[in-house]
Amino acid sequence: MNSILIVEDNDGLREIVAEAISDRGNEITAAASAEEAFSIIKEKSFDLVITDLKLPEADGMAVLEAVKNTNPDTEVIIMTAYGTVDTAVKAMKKGASDFITKPFSIEQMRVLTAKIMSQRALKEENRNFKKMTSRMIVGNSAKIKEAIDLAAKVADKEVIILLTGESGTGKELIAEEIHKRSRRGAEGALIKVNCAALAPGVLESELFGHEKGAFTDAMYMKKGRFELADKGTIFLDEIAELAPEMQVKLLRVLQNMEFERVGSEKTIRSDARVIAATNRDLKQAVADGIFREDLYYRLNVMEIHVPALRDRKEDIPELVSYFIKKYAEYGGYKVKTISKAALDILMKYDFPGNVRELENLIQRILVTCNNEVIAPEDLPYEIRSNTVKESRAGLENEVETFERQKINGALTKSGGNKAKAAEILGMNRTTLLAKIKKLGIE
Repeated sequence: MNSILIVEDNDGLREIVAEAISDRGNEITAAASAEEAFSIIKEKSFDLVITDLKLPEADGMAVLEAVKNTNPDTEVIIMTAYGTVDTAVKAMKKGASDFITKPFSIEQMRVLTAKIMSQRALKEENRNFKKMTSRMIVGNSAKIKEAIDLAAKVADKEVIILLTGESGTGKELIAEEIHKRSRRGAEGALIKVNCAALAPGVLESELFGHEKGAFTDAMYMKKGRFELADKGTIFLDEIAELAPEMQVKLLRVLQNMEFERVGSEKTIRSDARVIAATNRDLKQAVADGIFREDLYYRLNVMEIHVPALRDRKEDIPELVSYFIKKYAEYGGYKVKTISKAALDILMKYDFPGNVRELENLIQRILVTCNNEVIAPEDLPYEIRSNTVKESRAGLENEVETFERQKINGALTKSGGNKAKAAEILGMNRTTLLAKIKKLGIE
């Protein structure tokens, strides 16, 4: 439902405009003057304002300016007489969405309003889902499928979800998947907040919004993320990093989904579904006294753990192929695939940065590789050297196991006599004693 303000001093025309758009399920508010509109705008934000250009006292240009100062995203339609079309065009340059010339029919107003609101919805959709359409969860391992299957099961259940897992594992992608599969995916937006990226005072304004003049830089009213997520989903990433005072405020919102904008006493209610994520052990954070226990239990209604890449290495070949195709086509790079030798090296690497590290690695290789096939020498030195170290360590372990077996066998044959055991092994007693000590043989 769209909220629309009609500003028109002519009672008859105001009623005609209201009649034209009221049957579209819109919430209509009317003002008979610019001054009345100013008062209304201070108390409430609108998706669309339809204002006459000629008004007593202040005119439609003043209404336009007041609307844009309050909320730059509000659409504005100017109603104008034939002789003031030039002024209406100037209004569009200052932010008006369109204008309509008097006299107009009910159908003309309906068509124009529908067009403006359709364009607004498209802008919102592009803004909120642009990243989502180009991203997907890749992998068929048991552990990632378990996380995806659980996400699908709870997508339409109205419960708070807590996503856990290391940085770079794809918790945000799981949140997107949950939102997309729920009824909210069609009704509302997915609004994301990184709780670690902003100072507590700034974060409060981001989450709950602020009124114009609430603080020095508050030049206009701003809706908060909870308000923008109404009918949709709000994703609170890195929830463990919330300052204590913000934990208290968030707890209150989660209990009844009510809050006030900074600088306002008016309570706002949001029908937003909450998904939180953390790369830390929240239970340990509670034990350490840095995270509220009541907030932890409020958030941890349904936990979904997203596994580290080292725990699902069988997905690496598919991920590599996906990233090569995704970025090679986009950037026009030569690379088409990866050699088995290079892939074997990646399979032995633990990827402490998880899928994000692998994705960044493939992007870097695509820029530097001049061949169609990624070879081992195209991989960064630190990854190749890590594999060499692992191979060397593995060989050393095998040698030690072999030596331990031979020495134990010789000691058994000699009845524990080290001199005889050394003779059986073909080495001097001093060397045998050193190896027994090194290998921890009793």
